[in-house]
Amino acid sequence: MKIKITGKELKITEAINDYVEKKLDRIDKYFEDAEAEVTLRTEKNEQIAEIYVIANGEKYRAVTEDKDMYASIDKDIDILEGQIRKAKTKKEKMMKEASIKTMEVVNENKNEINDEIIKTSYYEIKPMTPEDAVLKLKEKPTHNFLVFVNVETGKVNAVHKLKDGKNYGLVEPEA
Repeated sequence: MKIKITGKELKITEAINDYVEKKLDRIDKYFEDAEAEVTLRTEKNEQIAEIYVIANGEKYRAVTEDKDMYASIDKDIDILEGQIRKAKTKKEKMMKEASIKTMEVVNENKNEINDEIIKTSYYEIKPMTPEDAVLKLKEKPTHNFLVFVNVETGKVNAVHKLKDGKNYGLVEPEA
């Protein structure tokens, strides 16, 4: 595992460095090739540890604060391990269900449903600028659009990713 440790307003000692590397071995066992960025900082009386792991195209992040830096690092590792296990379980479940679904699709093609709403999603619409909406959409790589209330016009708008994958479109009502 490639590890990059940064200290903000905090000197990274050899002991902290060794401790972080030892703890990240718990994460490394889940992946063949992973990268970790660790940022340690102090704010007032709190010791804040932020660990960001990238592996197999997936991103995992944990930020905790505690009076003790070592405790903060331990909490981050626990959080990351939980996120990784949850993602792995979800992937395994999807792989298992995918094979079952392909069997069901072959049998159910005769009763295919067309032109009906088969799924409804609910979410909160927040007031923001179109630029903020684009930033929010970038945070969620699996989402293709974001609906929001434009603070400049007071109307409901939507931003969406364009097919080029680099740019965004804005949908505004005319009236």
